[in-house]
Amino acid sequence: MNPMLRALAAVSLASSALVSASALAAGGYPTKPITLVVGYTAGGSVDLVARTVAPELGKRLGQSVVIENLGGAGGTIGAQKVVKAEADGYTLLMGSGSEVSIARLTNPAVRYDGEKDLAPITFVGTQPMVLVGKLQLPAKDASELMALAKAKPGTLSYASSGVGTPLNLAGELIKQQGKVNITHVPYKGASAMATDLLGGQIDLAVMVLSSALPHIQAGRVRAYGVTEARRASVAPNVPALAETPALKGVDMGVWFGLMAPGATPKPVIDRLNTEMQAVLALPDVRKKLAEAGVEVQPANPAQFGSFVKRETAKYKTIVQAADIKE
Repeated sequence: MNPMLRALAAVSLASSALVSASALAAGGYPTKPITLVVGYTAGGSVDLVARTVAPELGKRLGQSVVIENLGGAGGTIGAQKVVKAEADGYTLLMGSGSEVSIARLTNPAVRYDGEKDLAPITFVGTQPMVLVGKLQLPAKDASELMALAKAKPGTLSYASSGVGTPLNLAGELIKQQGKVNITHVPYKGASAMATDLLGGQIDLAVMVLSSALPHIQAGRVRAYGVTEARRASVAPNVPALAETPALKGVDMGVWFGLMAPGATPKPVIDRLNTEMQAVLALPDVRKKLAEAGVEVQPANPAQFGSFVKRETAKYKTIVQAADIKE
């Protein structure tokens, strides 16, 4: 092709893109139902967040938002589907740190890069994790627990819901900050982990606060502290681990956010962000999420993208120091 024709073709393509973007910005999107992928089975925290916002988001968009649960491989099956989907705003992901950031750091089989291959839309918020222990342990608080762990290196054990999960990384962060040796025991799910903790077969566990709270309130386990820097509003009597001097650097939660395939046009991203911000401002939505321990912290795409970068850097430091591999 001669230079003149090549230039005309480039101008034509650019004009087509502008027309397409203008049409989207003018309200042409969406014209059909939207699939919201959850990389986990129904009933978990990511699923709960998705099912809380989806109906209201659908109302605002004028199209139904259908949840598709694709459980397995730590959320990466669902994330991979969204990465490979058409970047047209009709296949979205309710993402979390596990499949977006952690998976590729711990598992070489994960080929996508959550920072590059997924476009951030709206940050929903975070949910704390909590370090809990069996009642038979003599340590009454986090300071005493660190002293006990130092006195008996390698004899205490902590459970998580699996290698490479946020719960595992939180446990390793606690060990790194406290400079203690506690043996990690990975479980395949939260239910079995809780059963063994209640039965005294495991010393400690890192759990999502919403799952642990009923056991804490019933006095069946001892809560040593939440993993975020400040106390959770749903459990103000449970201290933050960071309140203990030896653990002042512990600040990590489970986060949730709406994401799209990386090449999704900006007008689509902006429309979805606008409507999601409105959804997250609804009192009923905020109440339901708060009851599940999710602190709503809505943020725009740029803010959400910056947050993911910071979290990924934090995860990378923990993974490398603990040599976590799936």
